[in-house]
Amino acid sequence: ITSPVAFDILPLKLHAFSKSTPTGLDCVGWQRRVSAPVITDGALDKTALTDDVGSEEDLYEEFRSSGHRYGHPGGGGGEQLAINELISDGSVVYAEALWDHVTMDDQELGFKAGDVIEVMDATNKEWWWGRILDSEGWFPASFVRLRVNQDEPMEDYPLKVEGGKEDDSRRFGMGQTTKDQMRTNVINEIISTERDYIKHLKDICEGYIKQCRKRADMFTEEQLKIIFGNIEDIYRCQKKFVKALEKKFNKDHPHLSEVGSCFLEYQTEFQIYSEYCNNHPNACMELSRLTKVNKYVYFFEACRLLQKMIDISLDGFLLTPVQKICKYPLQLAELLKYTNPQHRDFKDVEAALNAMKNVARLINERKRRLENIDKIAQWQSSIEDWEGEDVLVRSSELIYSGELAKISHPQAKSQQRMFFLFDHQLVCCKKDLLRRDILYYKSRINMDDMEILDVEDGKDKDFNISVKNAFKLHCRDTEEVHLFCAKKPEQKQRWLKAFENERRQVQLDQETGFSITEVQKKQAMLNASKQHHAGKPKAITRPYYDFLMRQKHPTLPTTLPQQQVFMLAEPKRKPSNFWQNISRLTPFRK
Repeated sequence: ITSPVAFDILPLKLHAFSKSTPTGLDCVGWQRRVSAPVITDGALDKTALTDDVGSEEDLYEEFRSSGHRYGHPGGGGGEQLAINELISDGSVVYAEALWDHVTMDDQELGFKAGDVIEVMDATNKEWWWGRILDSEGWFPASFVRLRVNQDEPMEDYPLKVEGGKEDDSRRFGMGQTTKDQMRTNVINEIISTERDYIKHLKDICEGYIKQCRKRADMFTEEQLKIIFGNIEDIYRCQKKFVKALEKKFNKDHPHLSEVGSCFLEYQTEFQIYSEYCNNHPNACMELSRLTKVNKYVYFFEACRLLQKMIDISLDGFLLTPVQKICKYPLQLAELLKYTNPQHRDFKDVEAALNAMKNVARLINERKRRLENIDKIAQWQSSIEDWEGEDVLVRSSELIYSGELAKISHPQAKSQQRMFFLFDHQLVCCKKDLLRRDILYYKSRINMDDMEILDVEDGKDKDFNISVKNAFKLHCRDTEEVHLFCAKKPEQKQRWLKAFENERRQVQLDQETGFSITEVQKKQAMLNASKQHHAGKPKAITRPYYDFLMRQKHPTLPTTLPQQQVFMLAEPKRKPSNFWQNISRLTPFRK
């Protein structure tokens, strides 16, 4: 992959490369028989193709009978092997941080999104050893991406002078001409990467999906939906988006291009990435299951070669849309950096950056909510004597939980109960008299029909009793009233705030169109049921290669980083409060 700008005509100090430049692994890995040189416009040089591949059936049979590395467990790991070979040969390998790695462990390497890291050891699959300036340490391999162009540009790698400080004057002397050139570089990159991305999506749709649909004996439509998600919808959306960008692109003077409005126009359509990102873990699991069978391994590899795609396994190709929606905020932030406030595109780029950050937040939030439904299903499976529909039929978020006294008509009898406030409903449970770690289902209240009434301390007219720290839930349709009392004033205020948050969450879901599919709900309940019957899982031992790695590096972290599918645009997003809320409950203290 070549830079969109001919840097050889620029002074050395202007050799800038965007931190969001897309990467592939076409410089490492298995040497393909199909040679497909890349020319400067990113297209394949058709005259240089030297493949002698015959029919699809011949290619399939050739790979089935060969000793190709994809046929072995863990296939697709050739890239990692090649990285270590490069390091062993004395080559310097750079990776770019996709999101922040914040750590309190002095054996780990902390960095921010966009930082460039020198990879010094990639022997371990999950944790690599790297260096930034004078700092070295372990970092999660999933938090970075390798750079295809390993000729490190000056702007991206920290420069040191005497005293250990960066020399900004060496990095860029920012006159107006320089700033225009830098904006040109970013604009060219945005256009170039969009063209490459369109080709990438086309290759997946035509090279894989089209071929898979021809093999009904190997793939069902349901399987294809799981593996590829809505990538065809994304392809159609991106084709329209790149056409809009092309119209705004000033070929003669790229720095004058006004592309901000394009991102603003398509910000709503980009929300389709949410479905894809949420499905991506399922796609990886299904691919992992299929590729245990050699027939599928050879088929996917034949598809890749026939489409003349670079040497990355299918799961690597399918990660690209997830990475792409992550990179838009980075590209726009860099574009804004080199856009003068007087530029006609400045306000649109500024608004576009905020818009794409909001899209990223929305997708992150939907991903978090989807992860929460598994926890909710597990919680419900621990409740005894459950009645009625599952919580997931109407809800997907635990807003708040705690103990309250419930006052019932007509005797105004007080009962201590545990309450769980989800979106749309309030679930009431009772603790077991002898075993306080067991909860029994008692009832639920539909919050969509309720209004919250704050009750002053003193005698309540409806129930004819004296109350303290009380509030009511009043049903608008039936005029039914529920009276609750908290033990302390601050607990009451937290409940009142929680009810406000519940209504706000419901409204936001309606505005954004958030919903959990029936398939996702059923799968969560099925997983919870299996886990409940299986009991507490046994500890899983680390793979043997980790043990060997610790003989070489005893400081290798013993915990793996959370497998984040989508965390780039908002690496410091607020964590889920689910387990903080639920950890106070006795069923989870077993």
